[in-house]
Amino acid sequence: MAWAGFIIAILAQYIGIFTLEEPLYVKGYYSIAGAFLIVACLVLQKTIRDNEEDHAHVNPAEEFEG
Repeated sequence: MAWAGFIIAILAQYIGIFTLEEPLYVKGYYSIAGAFLIVACLVLQKTIRDNEEDHAHVNPAEEFEG
């Protein structure tokens, strides 16, 4: 369900950019900014997930040492 919402949001964004009545360079700027935002969100969620997995796999004996 999360992926469906993500895909719908991306489609809505780029349909809006496509139908925008602005010069091509403005549409290009918004498209690149949108793509950068999507990539940044994916990298952020992967980093957070990896950090949580690292903390979950800590040896229980190490928790009591420090």
